[in-house]
Order: sequence, then structure tokens, then C-alpha cells
Amino acid sequence: MTGIDLQRSFIDLFSGLGIDPEVARVMWMPLPMLAVVTIATVGALAATWLERKISAAAQQRIGPEYAGPFGLAIPAADVVKLLIKQTVVPANADPLLFVLGPVIVFISVFLSFLVIPFGENLVISNVATGIFLVIAISSIAPIGLLMSGYSSNNKYSLLGGLRAAAQSISYEIPLALAALAVAMMSNGLSTVEIVEQQADLGILSWNVWRQPIGFIIFIIAALAECERIPFDLPEAEEELVAGYQTEYSGVNFMLFYGASYANLFLSALLVAILYLGGWELPFPIDKVAELLSIPETNPIWQVVAAFLGATVILLKAFAFIFLAILLRWTVPRVRIDQLLDLGWKFLLPIGLANLLLTAALKLAFPGAFGG
Repeated sequence: MTGIDLQRSFIDLFSGLGIDPEVARVMWMPLPMLAVVTIATVGALAATWLERKISAAAQQRIGPEYAGPFGLAIPAADVVKLLIKQTVVPANADPLLFVLGPVIVFISVFLSFLVIPFGENLVISNVATGIFLVIAISSIAPIGLLMSGYSSNNKYSLLGGLRAAAQSISYEIPLALAALAVAMMSNGLSTVEIVEQQADLGILSWNVWRQPIGFIIFIIAALAECERIPFDLPEAEEELVAGYQTEYSGVNFMLFYGASYANLFLSALLVAILYLGGWELPFPIDKVAELLSIPETNPIWQVVAAFLGATVILLKAFAFIFLAILLRWTVPRVRIDQLLDLGWKFLLPIGLANLLLTAALKLAFPGAFGG
């Protein structure tokens, strides 16, 4: 099923109004970029609201309630508050690096959304190396964190930046190995191909059943990459005040704050794409169309299928966010040596073993493991 093709529909619509197709194509170009920024921003703001509500429930508190219905206006109030606060640069800090740090972190996270599909044709750029492109782009973020810690002229910030770099390097490798095992079964690195490969039998086709070890590795590594408790060592308030964020305020702090939740949202979408079938429903939606005798080219059906797919992948992503927030109030913070030991001594060898096991199963059972 090809699904709805928004770009083609947009070009056909304006071509019918007498506009040259090439001009219509140029008119289309900024719209997906705007959509990516909007989706990432709304997802990050929703994650901040969920953080407060779920944390309150875990502690038997009410949480946000009066700023808008159910406290939904709280994320908007956060943005307004940070926008009107004064941006302060410490006297002895390096002003250029100090400002560039949060910008690099922010851009690296938001660029990764370019290859995240919300449907077969609801993706900005379906590149052949989509998954590794996300890993490569997101690996730039620690440079910004280290730059921020170094330029702040503050020992707590410097230690936080160093911890962020060490943590990112330690967990990027297991994360990449887990993603590579999925790519091996899917015979491709494209995010769209990986989801399509999980579409045949509904929930039974999802990679979580064929890659349970990789699924666990990916979740642990993703939480560490997002610096979530129990892996929030770069920010550790009890030890480092706030780590690399200590000297930041106003818009600069907002970039860190927004990038942090956007990264959590991005990781949740990747978990859904790699292991939980992406936009695919627990049952094959194509079979429903056949059962109802609806042709796949029916425009109304394509819109309904696209809407259901986008809703499903968001529900899967927010289920992971719920888990990440719940873990914050369940598991105590690890020490820095425990963090590095877990990454290098356990997740790395297990990830390599899982990759070799996947290759063996792919050769032995090609029908089930994408041979």
C-alpha cells in the first residue's frame, strides 16, 4: 500500500490551478521543514507536560492543574518565561563558544527528525542510510555540550561537559550495534524500509520479538544518550549543581531544555520505528481494506490510513516516554564508574554477540530473519 503522497497531491493541486509544476515543487519545499520543526517542538512540549503529570502521579501529587485545562498551558508558560528572561554570559567565559554550544546541541537534535517517518510517504527525506544518519547527526551534540562546559569557566560545568562526552561515546556504540542488527534483518538502513519489513503479520512481525536483546540494549543506550535518570551524570544536581548548564539562562538555557526533551521524543520515535512496527497497526491494515472491499488507491482510505499510522507511531513513542519518566522515580542514579562499566563491559560485548547471533539466524532461518 503506497499510502497518501502529500507532495504529489500538493503539486497536482497547484498544477490544476495553472501554476507550473516546478514552481509548485519549490513552494512545497519549506512546508516539510516547517512541519518537522512543529512536530519536534510540540512533541518536546508534550513531553515536558507528561514529565510533570506522571511524576506527580508517581509521588501521589496532583501536578499541573490550573494553568489551562489539566495544566496544558504549562509548557507554553515555560517558553514565554525563558524568552523574557535575561541571557547572561559570565564575565570570564568565552562568549562565542558559550553561545555556540547550545545552538549545536539544538540543531543536531532537530536535524535528526528529517528522516523520521510518520507514514510511508509522511517523511521529509527517505534516505537509504536513514538510521545511521540519525546516529551520526546526534553524535554531534556532545561536542556542543563539551564546548558549553569548557567555555563557561566553571569547574562544575567543565566536569559536566566531560561526563557528557564520555557518556555519549560509551553508549553510542551499543546503540549503533543494536540498530545495525535490525538493519541486517531489514536488508537496509532506510527508516521506511525497516517499518515496511514489519508489516506482514501485524504485531507478530514487529522486531521486538526477533530482537529482544537488541531492544533492551537500545532502550538502555537511548536513556543514557538522553541523559535521563538513572544516567543523568552530566547534570547531577547533587554533585555538579547542573553540570554544563550551570551558567546558562534565558534563551540559551531554553535551547538545552528544548533539545533535551526533543531528543527524548526522537529516541522514543526510533524505538517505535526499529522495534514496534512504526506506523503499522497491531493488525495489517491492508487486510482490513481487502475485507471492506476498499481499493488501496481510494483517497479517503489513504487519508484515514495515514492518520491512523501517524496516531499509532505517536502512541508508541509516548509509551516509551512514559517508561522513561517512570524510571526517573523508580531507579536510583548510578555512579560514573558504574555508568562506564555498564556501557563498555556489558552492553558492548552483548551488542556484538547479538549482532553475530542475528547474522547466524539470518543464514539459518532466512524466511524469519530477512535472509
